[in-house]
Amino acid sequence: MTASKTITEPLISLKICRPSSTFHPGEVLEFEYQIDAIEPRDIRAIEVSVIWFTEGKGEEDFGVHFFERSRPSDVVDGDLRPLQRLTCQMPPSPLTYHGTIVKIHWCVRIRLVRRRGKDICADRLFQLLPRRDEYGVG
Repeated sequence: MTASKTITEPLISLKICRPSSTFHPGEVLEFEYQIDAIEPRDIRAIEVSVIWFTEGKGEEDFGVHFFERSRPSDVVDGDLRPLQRLTCQMPPSPLTYHGTIVKIHWCVRIRLVRRRGKDICADRLFQLLPRRDEYGVG
């Protein structure tokens, strides 16, 4: 009988720190993440970004609003796994849009860059919408 070795994939926990995932221009997006099921020495870097992207007909577009890359050498003990909380202020545009031809989405993305193996990503979608009174509604 041969023993099989179970390979555990690293885990990324990602949470937007707000009951609603709707934000308005100028508001602060606060989120937290934590890495688990991987040894600290197996992490090359953690990349955190707040991005928007389009989908639909024609060419897809992509923009980076916030980006931060952390390496083990950036922290005293070299361990990037503990819970991290970050914030960024939301821009005036582009706003989330769900049209029939094109859609605009916003998300927080955590990318785990491993020393060996494929990188792993976790995304959390949210919406950037105008305030109700910006268009005379309210």
